[in-house]
Amino acid sequence: MNRRAFTLSLVIAGIAMFMVYSYIKGKEAEYVKSYGQSVAVVVAQADVKELELLDDRKVMVVNVPEKFVQPGALRNISEIDNMYAAVPILKGEQITKTRVTHPGGRTGLASQVAVGKRAISIRVSDETAVAKLIKPGDRVDLVALIDYAGGKKDMIKVKTVLQDVLVLSTGLKVTNAIPLIAEKTDAGYQTRNLNSYTGFSTITLELTPFEVQKVIFLDSLGGNVRLSLRNNDDKTIERISVTKIFDVLGEDAPEAKSYFAEQNARTQGRR
Repeated sequence: MNRRAFTLSLVIAGIAMFMVYSYIKGKEAEYVKSYGQSVAVVVAQADVKELELLDDRKVMVVNVPEKFVQPGALRNISEIDNMYAAVPILKGEQITKTRVTHPGGRTGLASQVAVGKRAISIRVSDETAVAKLIKPGDRVDLVALIDYAGGKKDMIKVKTVLQDVLVLSTGLKVTNAIPLIAEKTDAGYQTRNLNSYTGFSTITLELTPFEVQKVIFLDSLGGNVRLSLRNNDDKTIERISVTKIFDVLGEDAPEAKSYFAEQNARTQGRR
């Protein structure tokens, strides 16, 4: 009696398993018909920052239905070899061809320059660049000593030529971690970034094309340009008149009196 009951239970269990299997296969067929076969795609294991080097620690391969595969999705981790994120990528997002890039023009300083602006470098020293305490992303004014009369003190002028100028880089140190190069090692690709350089003798500024011409003209006069550091939140453009020797010494200074006496004598002589 127990043997018959055991055999009957086995038969019933077999039938039940077959029915479950048939049900699962039927649902799977419906699923495949609606969404397509599962295919492998590369997704981000964690949030990836813009211009961050991708490797197998930051991505993984998962299977998703064909219907949910994004256009241009990468299918193999080997496809991200020496690739950078062209845009920020969130954890779980598929890695597509439009979201990655090789080192090149789009990963260089050009991507930092605003549309309509230009980058130009000027030579600086401790004295002309606030003891080189200026850093990328700071805002500065350009103040020039203009000598267009061959050293005549009364003709020399100091003028604030440009105000609220963005500093793109100090030497090769730039405003974000733009990759300079990716070097392949036994441990994988290792990046060297432009912002790893600390010593500098030039500063690169973001200017309009006309302002670039002004800077080049000032440089042709001897390069007497100093940078004045300002608060990044201060966007005020001041109306600043030029400074001459008498603005510093005052009209009562002996040099000023001598100058005005000479000028008056010349005027009287012409009469």
